[in-house]
Amino acid sequence: MTDRNFTYGDRVQLTDNKGKLYSITLTSGAEWHTHKGMLKHDELVGLPEGSIVQTNGELKFQIFRPLLADYVLSMPRGATIVYPKDAAMILGIADIGPGIKVLEAGVGSGALSISILRAIGETGFLHSVEIRDDFAQISQNNVTSYFQQIPKNWKLTIGALQDQLFDADYDRVILDMLSPWDCVETASKALVPGGVLLSYVATTTQLSKIAEAIKDSGNFTEPESSETIVRGWHHEGLAVRPQHRMIGHTGFLIFARRMAPGVAVLPRRRRPSKGSYGVTE
Repeated sequence: MTDRNFTYGDRVQLTDNKGKLYSITLTSGAEWHTHKGMLKHDELVGLPEGSIVQTNGELKFQIFRPLLADYVLSMPRGATIVYPKDAAMILGIADIGPGIKVLEAGVGSGALSISILRAIGETGFLHSVEIRDDFAQISQNNVTSYFQQIPKNWKLTIGALQDQLFDADYDRVILDMLSPWDCVETASKALVPGGVLLSYVATTTQLSKIAEAIKDSGNFTEPESSETIVRGWHHEGLAVRPQHRMIGHTGFLIFARRMAPGVAVLPRRRRPSKGSYGVTE
């Protein structure tokens, strides 16, 4: 028996032969029931990951510890989660790694908070601000469940970001909210020179408004935006084709960096397209 074998308290993922996922937490004396028999939790303890188990009705499952994406997609939700594909891009584009100090606003269900906490490690710090008390409670429960404790380098504040006072000592500010343009000035005050502001928005209207707010502030580089679309593929022998279902549009990411205080941003030389700023009489 090794440290990687299952023990009581482990969250495990069961996958049937159709690819359907089930998640349970191993508890002494407990049973997990299906439409075709049941599994005793005690019988799973001590098994290594990648084992095959079956119910007393001979229904078989592969058993693994869930990956982060599996946990996020199955955890209780208040607000819509940041999907794993977007969380991965946020960590990459914002360059979030060990030792980074992050300010996050709009915590929702805590999916992005978990990804950030894993990325920054024990030497980093995450300050999450959530305006809704019910969302804050759900996110705290999900983060605590994932890490089996409240991380010591995580602070959760309930309230509006604009009402908080910050020193310019954060490396990154991540905004996931309905009106991020209202928080651009606060982000300017919170970020160190060279720090990253990244906002996650769902619609083109929001994207336009946050882009203009970033430009109008004069404190950031020219914002850049993108979206991430993931398409799976089916492969059976020579039958290789795109899957009919895909994770399409979930949101836009818009990114800019904090200029040094008092330094004007270098304007981009470009010709605006006709009609981009309305019709001139």
